Amino acid sequence: MSKILVTGGAGFIGSHVVEAYLNDGHEIVVIDNLSTGKREYLPNQTKFYQIDITSAQEVQQLVANEKPDVINHHAAHIQVGYSVQDPIFDAQNNILGTINLLEAAQQVGTVKQIIFASTGGAMYGNQPTPFREDMPALPLSPYGVSKRSAELYLNYYQSQYHINYVVLRYANVYGPRQNPHGESGVVAIFLEKIMKGEQPVINGKGTNTRDYVHVKDVARANLSALQFGNSGIFNIGTGIETSANEVFNIVAKHSGYQQKAQHGPARPGEQQTSSLDSSLAKQKFSWEPTVSFEDGVADLCQQLGLPAAS
Repeated sequence: MSKILVTGGAGFIGSHVVEAYLNDGHEIVVIDNLSTGKREYLPNQTKFYQIDITSAQEVQQLVANEKPDVINHHAAHIQVGYSVQDPIFDAQNNILGTINLLEAAQQVGTVKQIIFASTGGAMYGNQPTPFREDMPALPLSPYGVSKRSAELYLNYYQSQYHINYVVLRYANVYGPRQNPHGESGVVAIFLEKIMKGEQPVINGKGTNTRDYVHVKDVARANLSALQFGNSGIFNIGTGIETSANEVFNIVAKHSGYQQKAQHGPARPGEQQTSSLDSSLAKQKFSWEPTVSFEDGVADLCQQLGLPAAS
């Protein structure tokens, strides 16, 4: 059993990771500023601190007091579009916040591993798919740049202080608890519109494709990563590309929505396609996705009380 500090543990992905760790018998400490996370997402046996990772003093004091064995770092600013509008805010959260954690980790001396939630979709730019970890990192947004910067800092702290790291580059994650007000949660956005009796709108022609990975599979990747004794970067995705039109059709099918799709203007500069080759994760710590996109959407609709029309 390990003592694991999960940053952003009250958020969409982080709360599922916390559940996976607890079910495996680990002791969990969560820090989250609750800007998007919710306290009720966390089980009662979780020790919780409402702290912002940009506060170096608070982070250092907490890590010194709790002395975790592992830090799982999910706290981040995640909106690509806003990172373009305010790259300084993005860097303060995603770069400086990460450095605060790394400094605290090397000072306390108990941390043996850091698991870092990175991006696969925003890391590789417009290269041929599926993306592989040996492709150059060519991020096209401040968000992608900040995630790559954090990866490089992890490498520095490993070489300097011997703290191993596992970087998990996620595809487009979906599932229960996803915030529909983010820009990457198209499944949650469509479902919120449907539940409100409003018309979901597809950006542009709807032919752009993404790789959708279920949050339960992502949580399993974070659990499996604990067994990896070295440092490395791993894609976490399905390798399957699904267009926005296909997403709408699957969501409509399993929610009972019967209106035809409507299309709005395309978002300028949007990446045409994205998918991740995750064979390295399978090779190194036996992870592979298990939830198909259709099954994941069907289960989500059922949880929301939106069964398919008969």
